[in-house]
Amino acid sequence: MSFNSIPVVDVNEFVTGNESAKHHFVMELGKAFEEVGFVSVKNHGVPQDLIDTYYKAVQKFFELPTAVKKKYEMPALAGQAGYTSFGVEQAKGSEVPDLKEFWQVGQTVEGDDLPAVKYPDNFKVAEIPEFYDLGIKLFRAFEASGRNLLRAIGIYLEIGEFYFDKHVHNGNSIIRAIHYPPITREPENAVRAEQHEDINIITLLVGASAEGLQLLNKQNIWVDITAPEGCIVVNVGDMLQRLTNNKLKSTTHRVVNPPREKWSTPRYSIPFFMHPKREMRLDCLSSCVTEKHPIAYPPVTAGEYLDERLEEIGLKKK
Repeated sequence: MSFNSIPVVDVNEFVTGNESAKHHFVMELGKAFEEVGFVSVKNHGVPQDLIDTYYKAVQKFFELPTAVKKKYEMPALAGQAGYTSFGVEQAKGSEVPDLKEFWQVGQTVEGDDLPAVKYPDNFKVAEIPEFYDLGIKLFRAFEASGRNLLRAIGIYLEIGEFYFDKHVHNGNSIIRAIHYPPITREPENAVRAEQHEDINIITLLVGASAEGLQLLNKQNIWVDITAPEGCIVVNVGDMLQRLTNNKLKSTTHRVVNPPREKWSTPRYSIPFFMHPKREMRLDCLSSCVTEKHPIAYPPVTAGEYLDERLEEIGLKKK
């Protein structure tokens, strides 16, 4: 399907609407994930004042001297917590690092349903005391919003509204605050983020501070994407595409460099990568396998698949 924009859905239809409204939301979200792979969501439940406050803290962090930021970098964590330097990560299949640095906030485990593998502790930044608590609050808000969307997808796939709940509770999700610095010279064969697909189940992205996000439509045309004010952009990740045997689409996207006259403009974005626990199986759902659509992927766990992909993009050593 060719597209020049992404659909807009209202999650209030699902959370507070009657059965008709709930059904309408489920079908619209499912259709968008099948045909486009991306959707804009309004009334998503992530407080705007929390987003704005966290953005300010993110900017303060990236303005710190490089030597200070590197105090919070541990390459052995494979980009799962703390700081990752400029030019470390690259897209799968690319030999040139992306033009970005980032900060990660990972899961803080709650309750008795413990994951099999302990997650790394999140870092507290001495120079910005409020940074840690803001990150945890935003993480929980993203997680709650994403859970509602996955419940709708569970209904759409006819696997049960709460199918994903047990998998994403205490899952290996991550907030990644990304800084694309101003461009000071002609880039060497790299854009801010080369074309790629996300690894996880779904990604929730609050509005970036500058233009640049593009999706590749089915006619192989790059389309500029911006979300309406107050919306977040949500997209299918490779884990969900794999689980549904390509029924739901993990669409290729990238962040391109701005026009030369805007090279001095930095770009910030804050995606939330919603992951399950590592032990979740990603074997293709039997309901998504037919004679016309035979099994497209071998059996694998979410943890095995994540490790494979982190190695491909340069965040984890083999």
